[in-house]
Amino acid sequence: MKSERKVETGNASSERAVNFIANRKYKDTVFRMIFSDKERLLELYNAVSGKHYDNPDDLKIVTLENAVYMGMKNDLAFLLDTGIYLYEHQSTVNPNIPLRDLIYIASEYNKLVETKSLYSSAVQKIPTPNFIVFYNGEKEIDDRGEYRLSDAFETRVENPALELRVTVLNVNHGRNSELMEQCRTLRDYAEYVARVRRYKMELGSLDDAVKAAVDECIKDGILSDFLRKNRAEVEMTSILEYNQEEEERKLRVAERQVGYDEGREAGLEEGMERGVEEGEKIGYYNMIKSFMARKGVTLEEACDSMGLSLEEYREAERIYKERNK
Repeated sequence: MKSERKVETGNASSERAVNFIANRKYKDTVFRMIFSDKERLLELYNAVSGKHYDNPDDLKIVTLENAVYMGMKNDLAFLLDTGIYLYEHQSTVNPNIPLRDLIYIASEYNKLVETKSLYSSAVQKIPTPNFIVFYNGEKEIDDRGEYRLSDAFETRVENPALELRVTVLNVNHGRNSELMEQCRTLRDYAEYVARVRRYKMELGSLDDAVKAAVDECIKDGILSDFLRKNRAEVEMTSILEYNQEEEERKLRVAERQVGYDEGREAGLEEGMERGVEEGEKIGYYNMIKSFMARKGVTLEEACDSMGLSLEEYREAERIYKERNK
């Protein structure tokens, strides 16, 4: 029989975290949590562009809440002056970003001109698009790079009729020093990620690594206000992010070992999506186990608090055990 006893979470942050898990519609990131704040986003924009805007109200966030493609939504989209900017965080190298951004920007433009006639003799002005990826994966890449939509064309052409260029910025700790000097928040974010990875290697436990990194960053004044206010959400999101990153890395290693030809690409793509989904389930399994240990509650109570069914937990447990045989 299902217990009626309510699990005391101890603070408002933990209660928000329960709702965060239960209402999770897409894979959020700590990066997006930080820069969804308009002041921090304006700070990041100024650092990237070299501009000096000082009024966050000049910036209008227009991220489409229902625009989901391949299980991921664009992290941040905003209007400023006469431009529209699509910012995305990536922990893996993904050359398909231009195609994803093309689909996304089309949705944005459709929204912006839906009340206007495209059959008018007058040109309907649209904001100038800009596409940026902030990369913090473990694979070494240059401080600055570029993806082009034309790289995906089956036939190479010198002057493509349709092009979309995405600037890729390496925001790992110690990279792009000039950019980091201009944006303290981005520098602190890179430091937080670096500490999570370092503690993961030292402690072995991802759960312990995230908690240690959060504690240390708060003590050292790194994203301290943000981490104090959003601690539970940050911890859960970091665990899910890292598990997804780990699963994607394992799958890439498997691809290199197997070697695949064009006739098998569709099957491998499906396997990649399934692997990432399984990685997220492993994250749920780890969080439930940790929650039970910290709060001294039953499995049923922990699942109820996290907004998961026992069936979902059992499935996550099965995947975890298969991966760790």
